[in-house]
Amino acid sequence: MNGPNADIKFPLENYDRLCFLKNIVKNPNIIVGDYTYYDDFENVENFEKNVKYHFDFIGDKLIIGKFCMIASDVKFIMNGANHLTNSFTTYPFAIFGNGWENAMDGKSYPKKGDINIGNDVWIGYNATIMAGVNIGDGAIIATNATVTKDVEPYTIVGGNPAKEIKKRFSEDMITNLLEIKWWNWDIEKITKNIQNLTDNKIENLIE
Repeated sequence: MNGPNADIKFPLENYDRLCFLKNIVKNPNIIVGDYTYYDDFENVENFEKNVKYHFDFIGDKLIIGKFCMIASDVKFIMNGANHLTNSFTTYPFAIFGNGWENAMDGKSYPKKGDINIGNDVWIGYNATIMAGVNIGDGAIIATNATVTKDVEPYTIVGGNPAKEIKKRFSEDMITNLLEIKWWNWDIEKITKNIQNLTDNKIENLIE
């Protein structure tokens, strides 16, 4: 056997609260890699409800890599949440019309960009990821963290706003892991290396 089928919704038998996420999402502006899973205490269909302020007319994307682990109640705050901050008021007059529709003529709401989650990223329960954030491969986002800035690869962050707690490995080992990119191996090679991937001896992966 060469691992579970990446194209099935529910990879655990008789359990429908963990899904391979790419097979659940319907929004074309949410892009998810193979084997990334989402676990929800109630219903995996809640995932898109937790991608907040994601309006089609803005066009921003949530991009999640392969082999990520996303816990229940993780929230992604997209650019539709943004208001003017350098004006006298942050109130969104224009959306209400009735004489207010011209309030934004010549102006635009702040746009911080897509949210990009790398590969092999673990996002803990109830974490919040803000618009424009890039999370590097192998990072860990602690429970209840609010991530407002980019997270470097193989870094553990926590708190509000999230700050670095520590690196998972030495800089040399991180460099090696980023060169190896095990998540891009074919599934047969991954399966062959399962024991090495669940260990921390880099020489076994390099061989």
